[in-house]
Amino acid sequence: MKISELKREARLSLKGNWGTALALSLIMFLVSIVIPTTLEIMLSGGWAEWSNQEVTPIWASAMDMLISILIIPFSIGIYWFYLDLVRMESTSFEKTFSIYKDGKMFSKVIIVSIVQGIFVFLWSLLLLIPGIIKALAYSQVFFLLKDHPHLTTLEAITESRRRMNGLKWKYFLMCLSFIGWGILCLFTIGIGFLWLVPYVGTTMAAFYNEWIASQDENENEIVE
Repeated sequence: MKISELKREARLSLKGNWGTALALSLIMFLVSIVIPTTLEIMLSGGWAEWSNQEVTPIWASAMDMLISILIIPFSIGIYWFYLDLVRMESTSFEKTFSIYKDGKMFSKVIIVSIVQGIFVFLWSLLLLIPGIIKALAYSQVFFLLKDHPHLTTLEAITESRRRMNGLKWKYFLMCLSFIGWGILCLFTIGIGFLWLVPYVGTTMAAFYNEWIASQDENENEIVE
């Protein structure tokens, strides 16, 4: 399937579901940027004090880190929402928060996210290109966890790397194809990203469903 076909499939999947997709994008924007920044300004004593700070206080950095960790399951839930759309499965706003109800998966996605980030960072220390290559190789980890929740952290990362063999360049070009839209969104004071993020996320889900998940049909199922 061509990249243009994946993007077309994403648009068709989002048809009739844009309201929920936009709401999720807005909530993610609020909890990841607006709310933490507002709290930091208030606790710093106001806008004047906050804008004149030369160094970010330790408590502010700790708060940002805590919020970043706590919203990881929500961000993964959104990507699973996109995959459900592509597969024409039942979706709901509440379903995106389901990971918070599953203690095991809650901790797993956080650990996987941290380990994945560390691996990419370490590869990036060598050169930028190896870091990008590894980021592409590990890009399917969370989609794989939705289909194969039994996978451990390292198994999920290894499986993503294995299945992305020969597909990293295609995935890179797919991501690159959204740059023009990203530039246009800048001229909307960022508001356009509320539409672009679901479009990109659903296209990524279509890529996974077409090229990664389909590999189960051509080989034995991953050992439980």
